[in-house]
Amino acid sequence: MSGMIGHHAQAIVMAKWVPTHGGSPAIHRLAERIVNAQEDEIVLMQQWLADRLKPVPEPDPAGMKMTMDGGEHMHLMPGMLNSAQMKQLDQARGEEFDRLFLIFMIQHHRGAVEMVKELFGTTGAGQDDVVFKFASDVNVDQSTEIARMERMLEALIP
Repeated sequence: MSGMIGHHAQAIVMAKWVPTHGGSPAIHRLAERIVNAQEDEIVLMQQWLADRLKPVPEPDPAGMKMTMDGGEHMHLMPGMLNSAQMKQLDQARGEEFDRLFLIFMIQHHRGAVEMVKELFGTTGAGQDDVVFKFASDVNVDQSTEIARMERMLEALIP
C-alpha cells in the first residue's frame, strides 16, 4: 500500500499535464479516468494504513522515501518514470505529448500490474479482504487500460 501511494501520485501528475500540454480529446478522457480512479485509491490506501496504525506516506510522485545506511533516498516503484522521463514528458506538446504519455503510462501501468503479481506471489499476502479486492481491481483496471492505450498508440503511428 505504501509503495502504491507514490506510484499513483506520479500517474496523477502525468495525467494532470494533459490539459496544459496539448493532449488530444481521447488522451483527456483517459487522463480524467486515471485521476478520478487513482485519487480515490490513494485515499483508500492511506485509510487502510491508518486503520492499522502504520505510517501513512504523503503521495509523492518522486517515489517512496527509504532509509538506507543512515541516509534517506527516493526509491522508484516498478514502472515509475525517472526524472529524465518526467522532464521529457513535461517538455513535449501536442501529438508528441500524446505519444510519450501513452508510452510512459503503459510503462507505469505495467509496473503496477507487476507490483500486484509480486504481492500475490508472496506467501500470506493478499489475505486481507481490502488488499485482495484493491489489488485485484488494480490488476484488472490497469491491464484493461494498457490494452486500450496500446490501441491508441498504434493509431498514432503512421
